[in-house]
Amino acid sequence: MHLSLVCLAKPVLHGYFRSSCSWRVRIAFALKGIEYDQVPVNLIKDGGQQLTEQYKTLNPMQQVPAVEMDGITLSQSLAVIQYIDETRPGPRLLPADPKKRAQVRMISDLIASGIQPLQKIGADKVQWSQHFIDRGFQALEPILKQTAGKYCVGDEISMADICLVPQVYNAERFKVDVGQYPTIKRLNQTLLEIEAFKVSHPSSQPDTPADLRA
Repeated sequence: MHLSLVCLAKPVLHGYFRSSCSWRVRIAFALKGIEYDQVPVNLIKDGGQQLTEQYKTLNPMQQVPAVEMDGITLSQSLAVIQYIDETRPGPRLLPADPKKRAQVRMISDLIASGIQPLQKIGADKVQWSQHFIDRGFQALEPILKQTAGKYCVGDEISMADICLVPQVYNAERFKVDVGQYPTIKRLNQTLLEIEAFKVSHPSSQPDTPADLRA
């Protein structure tokens, strides 16, 4: 009984409106039709609210997101997405086919480990960010040419798509010419028409500043 009550409780997402990793989790929740509560963690205000001792108890790495769900606390967006996929009904976020599932994980890791952290190191230096996003997209484009159908891997939305859209958003913020990457551009445009990607967008979150709202 206790476990079932825990599972019925709404998940709580501690995140930041503009964080790629937080956005990934919001997309996953939206695709699965899961209601959840949000607790904003402002990465800029007060020297960074993620650096407080209170938040450190939730996520010892002092990063966003942290997700309280089913009586446990999870961090690292890809782990959270995979947990959501394995425990909740709705569209699969990782394909049943092992080869496609491996491709989804490869693309997701390329973005989450190979582009996004390097971009963040020099986030205050546009040239630095542009360099590492371009470097990553030069690798990602030919991979997606091989794997893509309507979406990143075939014709079903997956974790790879969940990772792609926030990364393209970052690329556009840092003035990267996404037109150089026609497959990435096409996929992003297609995905942004889907409701789950719209409602989770950084321009429409509870902590989005008024001047950045859609």
